[in-house]
Amino acid sequence: MRLNRELNHLLTDLEVAVPLADLEYPGADAAAIHEVCDALQFRTLRDKLLPLATDAGEASPETAPPVVVQTAGAVAAIAAMTGTVALHVDGRGGVDADAWALGAADAADAAWGVDLADLSPEDESTLGAWLADPNIAKVLHGAKDGWHALTARGWELAGIAGDTQIAAFLVNPDQRGFELEQILQRHLGLALESGPTAGELDLGLDGGGAHHAGQRAGERAAHVRTLAGVLEPMVDERGMGALYRELEIPLITVLARMEHAGMAVDRAHLSTLADEARARADRAAEDAYDALGGERVNLGSPKQLQEVLFERLGMPKTKKIKTGYSTDASSLHDLSEKAPHPFLTALLAHRDASKLSQIIETLAQAVQPDGRIHTTFSQVVAATGRLSSKDPNLQNIPVRTAEGHRIREAFVVGEGFDTLVTADYSQIEMRIMAHLSGDAALVEAFAAGEDLHRFVGSRVFGVAPEDVSPEMRSQVKAMSYGLAYGLSSFGLARQLGLPVGAAQALMDDYFSRFGAVRDYLRSVVEQARADGYTETIFGRRRYIPDLTSTNRQRRDIAERMALNAPIQGSAADLIKRAMLGVERRLRDEGLASRQVLQVHDELVIETAAGEQDAVENILREEMHAAGDLSVPLEVNVGTGADWRTAGH
Repeated sequence: MRLNRELNHLLTDLEVAVPLADLEYPGADAAAIHEVCDALQFRTLRDKLLPLATDAGEASPETAPPVVVQTAGAVAAIAAMTGTVALHVDGRGGVDADAWALGAADAADAAWGVDLADLSPEDESTLGAWLADPNIAKVLHGAKDGWHALTARGWELAGIAGDTQIAAFLVNPDQRGFELEQILQRHLGLALESGPTAGELDLGLDGGGAHHAGQRAGERAAHVRTLAGVLEPMVDERGMGALYRELEIPLITVLARMEHAGMAVDRAHLSTLADEARARADRAAEDAYDALGGERVNLGSPKQLQEVLFERLGMPKTKKIKTGYSTDASSLHDLSEKAPHPFLTALLAHRDASKLSQIIETLAQAVQPDGRIHTTFSQVVAATGRLSSKDPNLQNIPVRTAEGHRIREAFVVGEGFDTLVTADYSQIEMRIMAHLSGDAALVEAFAAGEDLHRFVGSRVFGVAPEDVSPEMRSQVKAMSYGLAYGLSSFGLARQLGLPVGAAQALMDDYFSRFGAVRDYLRSVVEQARADGYTETIFGRRRYIPDLTSTNRQRRDIAERMALNAPIQGSAADLIKRAMLGVERRLRDEGLASRQVLQVHDELVIETAAGEQDAVENILREEMHAAGDLSVPLEVNVGTGADWRTAGH
């Protein structure tokens, strides 16, 4: 007992050479946390680790210099700034934003901040003229939000020359989170206080102290200036300087104008569609209950569905997951083909109708008092460079279903305009594939204007083009697009409902006749493995470190990314270039028509009376001129009073 006590006794006489203060936990490195979590695609863990990071003000002076912000006389000081100026606008964000503070920092040590709450008419005019001057280059973080906030005050933001949010995205598009606070942590090791909300400012809680609106905006402008000095050279080093300055930055204003315009909506039509979708969901639910003898199970509960499907009905097990067996949409569709059952048929119908109802209700809730939906486009979400849409997402409206067509009927031409004109590229990914691979047969097909999938089908199946059946054409179409996105023989078999051997034979036949495509797909992965990145036709790079990973699963995912990025990224760059050309022509020719929507390779223009022919010509000419490919770019144009009718 005595010996045990001696062994467990705490030592109090040990000589320690390090001062106790030096042993205190200094906090985690936020930049390192972001780097590791980005590389390993940890999201939840990132949120848990970041609170452990170094507090604001503890970053090294080399990367986070102290900021001196002046607010007295700030309007005159800002109005005197020329050259390149870092700008920060504090506002509510989004299309309905309004600005309450403005900060600016040029090459000098000091930054200036303005509380916009009580500006004199003279100061309003002075700041407005300075912001609208296109000769003063302005760099912001999230410039589009700043554009909206200033527009809501009646000001114009011109001269946008840089955006550190977009620069950070180009440097590493696979990161997650591109808000100013996150980018400062990653690249400067600087943690910021979140500052006051709009409500706190409205309640007068800024009190002229650390949370003073002008002080906060000035600090952030200074940080944007520092960030630009770090990130823009990195963009140049990665060979994307031209893409950044000539494509992504000019596109900011185009997208802001599109968001501001929005699309007019027929509310009554949306309401009717919502009622119909809810009724279909209810009927499908009743059918599901009837199939169980009237028992009303929770059709949204995976646990109850597992019990019904796999225990009571004894259906074949789907893929194993932590909580049992999967009941996700893909698994249940596969199960329905293997073991049809009235309950499963009704369950899938209920899910489809419920999903459609949710889409419609989300759209209805998004209609603003002006009778229009103002979606928000983002340039910093899709790593391939595609634009994304949110609040609401107009890219998830079904495009090939009758329900999707009826939803598109709800988007109509607005008051004061005459018609909608839509334009899209025909088979753009396959045209880019033909260009990148140089496959003579594919180039020949596009040059001759033939139906590509019928042309390919005739060669793969060894029949005359007129003898290619709809089933053959569908199989070839699925394979052609699938190959561009790294689809395996297993994936193709699952998609087409074929045995894996038959799918592999189909792929072998394809490659035997289009050998340059096979060679390109092999070479693009190997080149990316050697370089560390893929590159689009227009120079957009995507770095993919997992191509050399020792983990097979991560390496396979990386290889699919390497196949996908050059094709989808080139298509994204192409439509962006077209949008810039269309916007320039509309303005140069003094037309009142305007771009209101972009969905992947489709543009929608709201056309003023008497301008339809001019708009159609502009769309065709600018979309053709957006890229110089070895195959012609075919543009389809349609017109109508609503989005569906204007489709083609």
